[in-house]
Amino acid sequence: MERLMQRASQRGNVPLYLQVASTLRRRIETGYWQPGDKISTIEELEREFGVARITIRQAVEILNDEGLVRRQQGRGTFVSKKVKDNRWLTLDLNLSSWLDTIKDNVPKFLVTDDDTPPLLRTDEGRPAETYIHLKSVQFRDREPFGLVSVHVAREVFDLARDDFIKHTALPILQELDEVSIGRVRQTMVIGIADLEAAHHLKMALNAPTAEARCVVTDKDGIAIYVADIIYRGDCIKFDIDMS
Repeated sequence: MERLMQRASQRGNVPLYLQVASTLRRRIETGYWQPGDKISTIEELEREFGVARITIRQAVEILNDEGLVRRQQGRGTFVSKKVKDNRWLTLDLNLSSWLDTIKDNVPKFLVTDDDTPPLLRTDEGRPAETYIHLKSVQFRDREPFGLVSVHVAREVFDLARDDFIKHTALPILQELDEVSIGRVRQTMVIGIADLEAAHHLKMALNAPTAEARCVVTDKDGIAIYVADIIYRGDCIKFDIDMS
């Protein structure tokens, strides 16, 4: 493990205590340590990872703050009996299922004066004349999990202005009788948090993210909805039916 830590440190600038915390967290999530189990002592982890004792203490403190472990004076550190499943947001890349996931979200809208139209690839449709740009942060149990940047064609936005500025846009778009949807396309990539995402999602800079891009075109091939969504990587799981 010590060699792996040294190699990982050489490949990036992620602090050692975060690397240790990530490894310990993974052991809990995979069941290596079960709820109620006592984890390795500070001294044992210090020898295993080949890092300073303060580094181990910082890593364990992170897990304690996350509620994954609890410390008992004189006894050690134990895995919490109820380990929270943080990967609650299932992305199965199916439109109807995705809509079911996001339709009840209550976004906190951010002020933006950016009227720059979305950048579209040639295979994503033709641009509308003008767009309305909406930015928001999505919350669950008062914790932020998604940073959303949406461009809605102005003529579509004007059909349900009040709804678009209060609720998640895509379910509203689907319910508009005046709009004929031609194609819905979503792509996913794995990324890392930049300064803006780290700030709004309360996560570390360069922490892993799942980034979705969804483009909806009308029957004439006009891109009437373009969304770029950054999700916290620690709340995402993919569910793909391979049958």
